[in-house]
Amino acid sequence: MTQPLLAPIESARVTPGTHDGQGHGSLRGYLVGYFVAVLLTIASFLAAETSALTPSSVTAAITVLAIAQMLVHLIFFLHISTSPHQRTNVLAFAVTALVVAMIVAGSLWIMSHLESNMMPSGQTMQMQP
Repeated sequence: MTQPLLAPIESARVTPGTHDGQGHGSLRGYLVGYFVAVLLTIASFLAAETSALTPSSVTAAITVLAIAQMLVHLIFFLHISTSPHQRTNVLAFAVTALVVAMIVAGSLWIMSHLESNMMPSGQTMQMQP
């Protein structure tokens, strides 16, 4: 009797574009993912070329579109979902995202402080012949 109650819960965790959430996608799922990815790519090119947005708005728009693009790839092509079978993949993705975020944050911090740590150009050492 508990079987019918669990079936809708498990079907809600199926990754979009897959038959049964087991990791292999359907042709329809791949095509949907492809067309959404193409639309996001076109939108990012349009955002970069428009004169209606300020430079900071263009940066924000491209960042949001890039994050959406990554989510489309994760869901439709890599089939990352919240199903119990995907727990290892989700944890591996989370650790990878954390490491990448730390590397990017560290690189940005180093680059932002690079100029203040450089020696002024008037005080460079002269090479003795």
